[in-house]
Amino acid sequence: MTSETCDFPGAHLVPSPNHGERAGGRRPDMIILHYTGMETAASALDWLCREESQVSCHYFVDEEGRIAQLVPEERRAWHAGKGVWKGETDINSCSIGIEIANAGHPGGLPDFPEAQIEAVAELCLDCGERWQITPERVLAHSDIAPIRKVDPGENFPWDVLFRRGVGHWVEPAPVRGGRFFQRGDSGQPVEALQSMLLLYGYGVEITGDFCARTEGVVAAFQRHFRQSRVDGIADVSTIDTLHRLLSALPIPTPDRRFLFPLN
Repeated sequence: MTSETCDFPGAHLVPSPNHGERAGGRRPDMIILHYTGMETAASALDWLCREESQVSCHYFVDEEGRIAQLVPEERRAWHAGKGVWKGETDINSCSIGIEIANAGHPGGLPDFPEAQIEAVAELCLDCGERWQITPERVLAHSDIAPIRKVDPGENFPWDVLFRRGVGHWVEPAPVRGGRFFQRGDSGQPVEALQSMLLLYGYGVEITGDFCARTEGVVAAFQRHFRQSRVDGIADVSTIDTLHRLLSALPIPTPDRRFLFPLN
């Protein structure tokens, strides 16, 4: 891969040594978005390109919207770590990892500049079309690794990306009163909640017990889809938003070529 042959035409080459073969000849069928969580873009990019770090990504997007390609898309970058989505546990082998320069929670959740988000949208659209990645498989690092990871955070503008044609989204239901479920609760309603989260893709067991894992998964869901309150409590707003997301999922067919929606 040279600067003339980057997979994304708008990228420039900044090679990282940290990559390997995709297991079993897998093709990428999901995109994972991260924030760097470091003070500066330069220090984050330097770390991703150091062999000692043992981490990398396919693409790095700085605050001005400049895109660097660190690892060829055909290779397995080391960005996701331990995680699960729809039963898949080797996320690195089936994903494209995009690191977005942002100080994140350690830096007080600064806003993502417009130019940066526009670049992320263009990159996702290009990767999604070339690899036929469906919208519902554009995910947060926190989606695949609840509790362990919180990036790109509850300040990330998923709604803006959706309006640009990237990802799966519904307008979140407003926070209001009503019945809710939290850690320590148990019974059929909790089992139903876990079933819906599992159906969407989250790694949660159906036990009927609202355990620490379930709380973490609910918080991860809120961080992506109901960002106004991230507390791990399954209130009416959270459950309604989840239900409408499930209802909005496309019905798969054997030969479908589902690209990103434009509305």
